[in-house]
Amino acid sequence: MSALTGLKVLELGTLIAGPFAARIFGEFGADVIKVETPHGPDGTGGGDPIRSWRHLHEGNSLWWTVQARNKQSIALNLKDPRAQEIARKLALDADVVVENYRPGVLEKWGLGYEQLRAINPALIMVRLSGYGQTGPMKDQPGFGAIGESMGGLRYVSGHPDRPPLRVGISIGDSIAALHGVIGAMMALRHRDATGGRWNGESGEACRAGQGQMVDVALYEAVFNMMESLVPEYDVAGVVRERTGGALPGIVPSNTYTTNDGQNIVIAGNGDAIFHRLMRAIGRDDLAEDPDLVRNDGRARRVAEIDGAIQQWCDGRGIEAALDALKRADVPVGKIYSVADMFSDPQFLARRMIEQHRLADGSPVKLPAVVPKLSETPGQTRWVGPKLGEHTEEVLKSLGYDSSAIDELAKTGAIGKPYN
Repeated sequence: MSALTGLKVLELGTLIAGPFAARIFGEFGADVIKVETPHGPDGTGGGDPIRSWRHLHEGNSLWWTVQARNKQSIALNLKDPRAQEIARKLALDADVVVENYRPGVLEKWGLGYEQLRAINPALIMVRLSGYGQTGPMKDQPGFGAIGESMGGLRYVSGHPDRPPLRVGISIGDSIAALHGVIGAMMALRHRDATGGRWNGESGEACRAGQGQMVDVALYEAVFNMMESLVPEYDVAGVVRERTGGALPGIVPSNTYTTNDGQNIVIAGNGDAIFHRLMRAIGRDDLAEDPDLVRNDGRARRVAEIDGAIQQWCDGRGIEAALDALKRADVPVGKIYSVADMFSDPQFLARRMIEQHRLADGSPVKLPAVVPKLSETPGQTRWVGPKLGEHTEEVLKSLGYDSSAIDELAKTGAIGKPYN
């Protein structure tokens, strides 16, 4: 068994935040049904837009193979009342619904939290949006980039003499997704402590635990990662600024360049580690300087310390630098590209890259599932499915027969099976 075997998750979302949250449930054994928009009448469009993002193989996104692994795809036109009824039936049997539409959209379709809670009182609904379900900005569109900017991450990213930078991945969406999963697991714990899963009964016979809504705003999820930003401003009036590759106020912890053009991260910010680092680079004077024993003293002389480390790096290649600092027990690491990961002994020993096959039989490597659980580890059961691949299977499990499914497909309420 996997950790979440038996848990049923309905995903109503596209792109990154919602689907990433649902992906995590699926990686640990939950049954995840992903609702996607069917193809249009002319056969074009349809499906999660991420299916066509980034690098494609035979017209299909390689990102999709990861983002939708272990999910069942059902194609529903949620603007159609018959498709909305199907979604409600799926929610009736779900433990968790994950959605990332703009606030109010699901309510128009009869699929909002209060509407679904009325038919499944133990339901947990994870709602991911730019600004949350309340407040003056709730109706505005908000993507991860906006959340990163409003939440404070972009302001402190980059070099002080240049405009703010973005991280090269959709980090705001991913942080929000993780908060959504954490919130859902806490909500499930509370549901189980107050009566458990709904038994389908009403009145005195109802034994449903208390469900709830998990309201995740992208900007708030990012804001939650901003360490001491708020009290530093409140008490000391400090506005944290961009510091390039350094960790602000923690010295030394920075990125340096070796003489072969490689980049290396050296973290000597612990008091004992700083002493070992300075001795390793031949700066006994700094190692024994009483003003540098503690971090607050080192923070006042950050330029001098960083300069000494960079001067040492100027005289050697990255392998020699790594070897010397590892022997001195100083935290150090090369900045890895994906090519480095594919051959790195630590990645290989931890089996962090898995071998799978695409639908056409082509081999593809995927990142392994994390975190690693000793007794109920996650796994990749299958890669991202075709659009609507499981429509017929899911509808039959709800009691629809073949003729009813054909009629729904003809009228556009659902996508044709396996399209």
